[in-house]
Amino acid sequence: MRRLFRRETLGKDAVAGVVLGVESVPDGLASGLLAGVNPIAGLYGYLFGMLGAAFFTSSSFMAVQATGAMALVVADTDLSARPDPDRALFTLAVLTGVVMIVAGVLKGGRLLRFVPTSVMTGFVTAVGVNIVLGQLSNLTGYESDAANRVTRAFDLIVNIWRIDLPTTLVGVVTLALIVWLTRTRLASFGLVVAVLVGSVLAWASTAWLGWPVAVVSDIADVPNGLPLPVLPSLDDVAYLAIPAISLAFVGLIQGAAVSSGIPNLDGRPADASRDFIGQGVGNVVAGLFRGMPVGGSMSASALIAAAGARTRLALVFASGVMAAVILFASGVVAYVAMPSLAALLIVVGIGAIKPAKILSVMKTGVLQTTVMAVTFALTLVVPLQFAVLVGVGMGIILYVVQQSNQVRVRRAIVMPDGRVKETDPGPTVPAGEVMVLQPYGSLFFASAPVFESRLPVVEDTSRGTVVIIRLRGIDELGISLVEVLRRYAADLDALGSQLRLVVSSERIVSQLRSGGVTAIIGESSVYRGTEWLGETLRQAHDDALEWVEERRENG
Repeated sequence: MRRLFRRETLGKDAVAGVVLGVESVPDGLASGLLAGVNPIAGLYGYLFGMLGAAFFTSSSFMAVQATGAMALVVADTDLSARPDPDRALFTLAVLTGVVMIVAGVLKGGRLLRFVPTSVMTGFVTAVGVNIVLGQLSNLTGYESDAANRVTRAFDLIVNIWRIDLPTTLVGVVTLALIVWLTRTRLASFGLVVAVLVGSVLAWASTAWLGWPVAVVSDIADVPNGLPLPVLPSLDDVAYLAIPAISLAFVGLIQGAAVSSGIPNLDGRPADASRDFIGQGVGNVVAGLFRGMPVGGSMSASALIAAAGARTRLALVFASGVMAAVILFASGVVAYVAMPSLAALLIVVGIGAIKPAKILSVMKTGVLQTTVMAVTFALTLVVPLQFAVLVGVGMGIILYVVQQSNQVRVRRAIVMPDGRVKETDPGPTVPAGEVMVLQPYGSLFFASAPVFESRLPVVEDTSRGTVVIIRLRGIDELGISLVEVLRRYAADLDALGSQLRLVVSSERIVSQLRSGGVTAIIGESSVYRGTEWLGETLRQAHDDALEWVEERRENG
């Protein structure tokens, strides 16, 4: 606390908090609109999520707010099917927080490395497109009854003549102002000014010209006080389990980007797992105080850092500014124009599309490009919570495929002076020689068929040969790989040849026994590695040479 309340940092934190707090008011309303819920729930999510997480994350400037991707997951959850949709929303936030906290306690930050860039690029790009498509109705005033965002966009194009001109004018003016003002000295305040100008234009259209334009008060009652806490609904937990897991995953991925992208001023490295816990606490607090699910926001975190924040106290100031707006300016919030919020979201959606990243993935190869394209298409056409889980599954499968296909087998030739030379092993096992094979890559169950295909083929001419497979550094084989070695040993034994193994783990020896390998090759053919690199291999090689020479002499 003494580090936070220092005279030299307090003023800078207050200024940065005001910047983020003011900017977060229209952003929070827009997130609620994007999620298809009461926009005030977005405002509460921003306020209480940011406040609840402020003292628990390891990243000092991580602003925990409702993100576009998370809002779309909420929109696809169909909360209206629940008996009390509002309470189901709050329950979803709390449940998401619990999942995040559990992930943090279990050190789930380490699992993020299994999510490939191709999956995340396809997902984030589709989220950007979804945000844009999802706001076309609020921007133009044309409500389509088509099945999803893509078909609703096509329906709008077909019925373009049915758009509401005053609504579209307010939206387009706001859109143009956002693009222009954010490039001026106003920077992030340009968002607030643009939404304010658009809302004034909407009020003038309605009051003076009689052309109504929808505002926040048309779809929600704007309170003039802070909410009382509400308990989650246990009856909704089973229904919300999958969306909560999907929300947690999206939030954690985006939070990890904040952890790595916005460093702490004191040089301390961020702890992704602790940031998981902080985001989880933010969600629990947001849910208890009637807010929507939240996660680490890169844009808000970058804004507060750029505004000069020195400590995490700036996040508390930002929450205080939002609370003051709700308490003393709720009448202003009620007149915020819906097309202006839609314009703000469209700018956010376009900003999420990164052509450079898409091009970078495409340059890596057909497989990565295909995964990105499939993730993109799924995210567009299926509910987002399922698209997220499919993307995670694809990431795991892609990782397994990549690792299994990276197995190589090289032949090691031991020279008389002790040096070892590596060459290609050739397609078949020769006759009357000592062949040392060295596998490289990840040896696990999925790589077993690849490993077997890389081994030289045992043919009728492969007689009187000793094949030595060096497994040093491998601590686990598994049943599939042991079975490959058993078959290879049996094929060699049937032609009067031998398989010998160099291992460095007693666990491997136990697995070889259990799999029947040592029953074929004998215990003496399994060489245990020592602390001296190459010593055991040379011993096995010398023994094999002696065996081959004796067999050759005996005819």
